[in-house]
Amino acid sequence: MDFSKLLSSLFLLQALLALSTTQAAPPSNLFREYIGAEFKNVKFSDVPINPGVNFHFILSFAIDYTTSSSPSPTNGKFNVFWDSGNLSPSQVSSIKSMHSNVKVALSLGGDSVGGGSAYFNPSTIDSWVGNAVSSLTRIVKQYHLDGIDIDYEHFRADPNTFAECIGRLVTTLKKNGVISFASIAPFDDDQVQSHYLALWRKYGHVIDYVNFQFYAYDKGTTVTQFLSYFNTQSSNYNGGKVLASFISDGSGGLSPDGGFFSACSRLKNEGKLHGIFIWSADDSKGNGFRYERQSQALLASSH
Repeated sequence: MDFSKLLSSLFLLQALLALSTTQAAPPSNLFREYIGAEFKNVKFSDVPINPGVNFHFILSFAIDYTTSSSPSPTNGKFNVFWDSGNLSPSQVSSIKSMHSNVKVALSLGGDSVGGGSAYFNPSTIDSWVGNAVSSLTRIVKQYHLDGIDIDYEHFRADPNTFAECIGRLVTTLKKNGVISFASIAPFDDDQVQSHYLALWRKYGHVIDYVNFQFYAYDKGTTVTQFLSYFNTQSSNYNGGKVLASFISDGSGGLSPDGGFFSACSRLKNEGKLHGIFIWSADDSKGNGFRYERQSQALLASSH
């Protein structure tokens, strides 16, 4: 045996593995923003986009309810509930063609629909998944989308049913090449966490990002408290890419003017900042998107 050739081959294999690992590593300059839920006439083109970040718009929301004046559950048959007049398929195509760093996703569920709560309410796991795969494939293709986000906040199903439905949905959509990424959007509530942690334990390997709603904590959260919450949730969603977040209207959590960017700088220096997301572009329109610019500048900087 020619040991020199063997050694050379091993070094080559090691180099290739290192290269593939580097290429597969998810970016830490990810910026995401929810858009379209509040019908404030915000357009994709209104939002400043820094070329130095990976930018995800998240359309809010697609809900498995009818779109009548008295919405009712449809067992996985999703309909568009966002501002589709300003955020149409052609406008998705346009913003993506103008900015090569932009991808667009849709979010499922949300807090409310038609004045009531948007409940996760499947008839059976198999029927819900079948309907959801079909209806979401149609919407994703119609709107030229890249991924989905899971933001159910109210439940009439147990955690295991939620885990199986969402886990199988994401797995199937990825396997079919319909989406390239998926995220979840939990917050610190016992019922909410029980459902999302059940999903994470069983299907965390198909979830790319955790859009944890840190703004659901009390208004006036301090930097120290925020960092503690971040570490706790990073432990809960162990191995996940937990993103830092704030709410544009300042109604909860650590505000941009209260130290949010200082906290993010510390996380970045510690190698823990996987990205930032904002709820929402609709509310940010009123302040000229100043915090979107600041967030993206921080993510795009090398230090």
